[in-house]
Amino acid sequence: MARDGSRSAGGRARRRGQLAAARPVQVISIAFGAATLVGTLLLMLPISKTGPGGANLIEALFTATSAICVTGHIIVDTPVFWTPFGHAVILTLVQIGGIGVMSFATLLGLLVARRLGLRTRLTAVSETHTLAIGDVRRVLRGVILIALGVEVLCATILALRWMIGYGWAPGDAIWFGVFHAVSAFNNAGFALFSDSIMGYATDPWISLTICAAVILGGLGFGVILELRRRFRTPSRWTLNTMTVVVGTLILLVVGCGFITALEWSNPATLGTLAPVDRLLAGFTAGVLPRTAGFNNLDVSQMHPVTWLVTDILMFIGGGPASTAGGLKITTFAVLFFIIVTELRGGAAVNMFGKRLPRSTHREAITVALLSVGLVVGATAAIMLMTDYSLDRVLFEVISAYATVGLSTGITASLPVAAQLILVVLMFVGRIGPIALGSALALRTENRLYELPKERPIIG
Repeated sequence: MARDGSRSAGGRARRRGQLAAARPVQVISIAFGAATLVGTLLLMLPISKTGPGGANLIEALFTATSAICVTGHIIVDTPVFWTPFGHAVILTLVQIGGIGVMSFATLLGLLVARRLGLRTRLTAVSETHTLAIGDVRRVLRGVILIALGVEVLCATILALRWMIGYGWAPGDAIWFGVFHAVSAFNNAGFALFSDSIMGYATDPWISLTICAAVILGGLGFGVILELRRRFRTPSRWTLNTMTVVVGTLILLVVGCGFITALEWSNPATLGTLAPVDRLLAGFTAGVLPRTAGFNNLDVSQMHPVTWLVTDILMFIGGGPASTAGGLKITTFAVLFFIIVTELRGGAAVNMFGKRLPRSTHREAITVALLSVGLVVGATAAIMLMTDYSLDRVLFEVISAYATVGLSTGITASLPVAAQLILVVLMFVGRIGPIALGSALALRTENRLYELPKERPIIG
């Protein structure tokens, strides 16, 4: 009887764990799906589009999905095709998507921590996206205040630059400053210039302000909050913060260095600029693939090897609970340390002085392999529909899945079926990693038995 009781209790615990894992996934998916639907309908209104009539379904759906998923992928010229009302709709979707992602991911971190036993809560907090097991209201307030604070500061700098440096009217300068600051912090990449920010590639006030907003947005709420509290004491940082900060610095140095070196003599990108301007433009070009979506250089004219480097940067992405997309720095770091440990013959995977639980290994490997599978499958499908080369199609697919928005210039000319694939990739790439990671962390299964071990030959 006791054994039957324990089995039924174990079954109920498993069902509760699976239900708790499913609910956040459903909430996130429904919320973002509803926002996408509303945005699509608003963009289809004649008031949203310049000229007679309204946008068709694919134009509105693609743009709304790109905005709510803070991607920046476009199939129509944003400043020319959409009216000021349409721009306002896009900006609103970007803000909702960015703050929504940060809020959902941070609150899911709280949910993970609260479902654990008291002995392991402190460890769980350091491994999830938040810093403390606080109340929901405090977390949401913190996310909104940080987002609005960074956006206001960046918008002010941009607006002053356009007013003082370029003689713009105050109203235009403020609107453009707000739009690009919000787009940059949320890593969206929507711009009110047909050439994105290529016209300001050598302007440090514009370029570096946008870069700063992109980097801060890619760190995540928990990391920004902890850096504000413990910036001078790195020894007290949580594992999540340490991983995101170190990983961000490494990727910035490596990415900016490689792109600058590869494009240094390319006359279509950096080759015609002065050395100092090349360094500035190269740095900006290395920051933007961190899922920002702006382009200060003509991506279509870059060397194919630069596309490959950009693919890697886009796929890795930014920090968890941030406005950035991609595989996430923490996932990539866990995979890296697993490989290092295996090559050294170690028994446990250690990262920055902390030992990783085996469940974290499995979660990272699962997210990575599913991401690779989606990218490969979508790339193959689009190549069957078009005559574009592998490097261009792969670039578009990774850009969509990692919610980046950079393009080699082929997205607008893809057939509707291929564009719909990119729509799905943007949605899955925005929601999937958060939902899947949370579901894996929340799911528990306590078996009363283990199967016998047997090792296959590897390699």
